Amino acid sequence: MIRENPNLEFYWVVFSSTPQRKREAHEAARMFLGASVRSRVVIRNFRDSFFPYEGKAIKQFLESIKKRYQPDLILTHYRDDLHQDHRLISELTVHAFRNHLILEYEIPKYDGDLGSPNFFMGLDEALCKRKISNILRAFRSQAAKQWFSEDTFRAILHMRGMESNAEGKCAEGFYCRKAVV
Repeated sequence: MIRENPNLEFYWVVFSSTPQRKREAHEAARMFLGASVRSRVVIRNFRDSFFPYEGKAIKQFLESIKKRYQPDLILTHYRDDLHQDHRLISELTVHAFRNHLILEYEIPKYDGDLGSPNFFMGLDEALCKRKISNILRAFRSQAAKQWFSEDTFRAILHMRGMESNAEGKCAEGFYCRKAVV
């Protein structure tokens, strides 16, 4: 998207963080967005793994974002993500931004909650390599997890490419609840 529209503006929100994860979020934004894109990275400190108990404060935070920004596209967690924090962020995002295009993304993990996305963005091999490299370099705190590997990320991109019959054989898969054209 950035290559095709260099005037994009990104508002990147991380809802929970340790000092290491905060550095990783800033590094990931720099790697993925580059220096030429207007962006703002916001790191909050909601208690990790306790989002369902902090829902009111998280919803108020999302509502405050909505008052300041009218995004064309919102990326959030998949609504059926089995991690309670991810699932709540997805639910509250959809409630706060009812009139916006929202694409939900998957995160591979032990829970095995990958589904059947209905919206795909084809990726060429160079972009796949860059994406995987950026993930592995930016999120080093996840490196000890078995699922956090080049093989896992490449397999998902190939599987989504196969499902969508993508020209470059790789695709990013998203879930789209509604879209108005």
